[in-house]
Amino acid sequence: MPLVLIVEDNPINRDVLGRRLERRGYTIRFAEDGLSGVRAALALAPDVILMDIGLGEGIDGWETTRRIKANPLTAHLPIIALTASAFESDRRKSLESGCCDFDTKPVDLKRLLSKIELWTQPAIQPLGVA
Repeated sequence: MPLVLIVEDNPINRDVLGRRLERRGYTIRFAEDGLSGVRAALALAPDVILMDIGLGEGIDGWETTRRIKANPLTAHLPIIALTASAFESDRRKSLESGCCDFDTKPVDLKRLLSKIELWTQPAIQPLGVA
């Protein structure tokens, strides 16, 4: 199963989301702030990152995403923005910062799982390509 890095500053949100995903077979790792998220992305090379946009102290999720995307070793990692804000401007800013997708909190697990599955599927090779 894919490795999911959850970058979330709220311990309750980390715990609840992490347990829900682990029960579905995902391997979960956590980062508690933006800078540790950047380091964890490089060290772990997760299959997908769930990025809280409203990180407390330090840099926010948008800046964390920009830093991950700026590094050639982590630029390919899919990042799904998670935020309590459902404003179109936040969705747009998330995509502009480098997120591949956007979802709102509280998390609708079925919807989030479909997004995780979409972004962690292996690339389909055309016929005749090895």
